[in-house]
Amino acid sequence: MTAETLATGKERGIYVKAFYLGERIDIRAIKRTKRIASNPALFSYGDRGWAVIFRYGVMVCFSPEKGRENDFLLSLEGHISGSFDEPATEEIKVVISPEEKEGARENGIVLRSADTERLQLVAEALSRDVVLDHYEQEVSKSFDAIDPMTANLQKRFQLFHRMRTPVGQIAASLMILHKMVGRVTVSEKPDLLWDRPELESLYLLLEDEYEIRERHDALERKIDLISRTSQTVLNLLQTKQTIRVEWYIVILIVVEIMLTLYELFYHG
Repeated sequence: MTAETLATGKERGIYVKAFYLGERIDIRAIKRTKRIASNPALFSYGDRGWAVIFRYGVMVCFSPEKGRENDFLLSLEGHISGSFDEPATEEIKVVISPEEKEGARENGIVLRSADTERLQLVAEALSRDVVLDHYEQEVSKSFDAIDPMTANLQKRFQLFHRMRTPVGQIAASLMILHKMVGRVTVSEKPDLLWDRPELESLYLLLEDEYEIRERHDALERKIDLISRTSQTVLNLLQTKQTIRVEWYIVILIVVEIMLTLYELFYHG
């Protein structure tokens, strides 16, 4: 089956849906479907369906009909690590039209042809879009968590009595950054473009449509703010504890002096 056979109808449309399913997908374990291409891995499923699978947990399905992606989702059972209860998704329609200019249009993307590499680039853009969507929600939750910290900073440093909360926020922020940079490489150019540099302009159009770089940079700034806020709270907690310990020491010294004076004056 060639890529062109996916496109049907007057405008030769292909329905595309991306899922961020979990932390990782074991691509090597997928045996029941035929692999058509690699980097990223592209498989056929059903009569006229394709799926691009990314190790970092994203599946992007291509089909001439909506809803066919469930066939392939079932075949991935047991191959997904750290599955999400509510996967982030994105659904578009790709229109194949040699006469039109390639790029985004309302509710879809126009391609000159449905060759394998073009569909892989669409999958690359959509995969990064759903990953960013997932972590934008995670960062939003982190902002909700640090609101009490910043509020307490305005109340004469009446902070939390335990350091677990700020330490946890720092760890969570670093983990999100590690996943985005170390696993997904959202801001890097797809490997496919090293072999097909003439398609770089198409990918840049897709990247611009989904604001990949802008959203990635905004997430990094938010993560940095969360980390710095949590670190500030942690430092203040440590300072407060240090001062408290120093006061305990002073009180003990005063008590010892008083006991010594008592011994001198009443038992001298």
